[in-house]
Amino acid sequence: MNPDAPGRVLVLGIGNILWADEGFGVRAAEALHEAWELPPQVSVVDGGTQGLGLLPWVEDADTLLVLDAVDYGLSPGTLCTVDDDEVPRYLSAKKMSLHQTSFQDVLGLAALHGRVPSRMRLIGAQPAELDDYGGSLSPLLQACVQPAVREALRFLAGLGLPARARSGGGAPALAPPSVALRAYESGRPGDAEPGR
Repeated sequence: MNPDAPGRVLVLGIGNILWADEGFGVRAAEALHEAWELPPQVSVVDGGTQGLGLLPWVEDADTLLVLDAVDYGLSPGTLCTVDDDEVPRYLSAKKMSLHQTSFQDVLGLAALHGRVPSRMRLIGAQPAELDDYGGSLSPLLQACVQPAVREALRFLAGLGLPARARSGGGAPALAPPSVALRAYESGRPGDAEPGR
């Protein structure tokens, strides 16, 4: 087997969509999944706030790409990437929500089991608004979603896993339609259903 081959790749969007910019990772994963068809060894998962429930996914991955809102200590709306051993450090730099502590635990448990992905990348956006319960992404982080998607596509292409633009939709939903971005922002769950 080629030691440089990426193997199984997990693209994981984490965060809490109920707390404004905290939902950035989920929204970025959703945008990636809706617009791009990825090779079969790439799984895109809405990790939300599942915490330790993500352990089997992480342990099964050879490469992990995390999308999240991250406190880098930079200007709000700044997109930044870190790799490998730096990933856990940044996910715990500042506890913005419970999911980050539990995802740190996921990586720690995977390491204890000797099943941490051999390659990791974090694409994170510095949040602007975290205290707006029920609010959607701030304009600054909405503007980061597509750049994060492009960065994810570049990373995957660098692994030899190019994506193809989806034509005519047809992507299965990552989460229930009522929490998809358009439905969530409109307050009408039917807005996310095909043909509406």
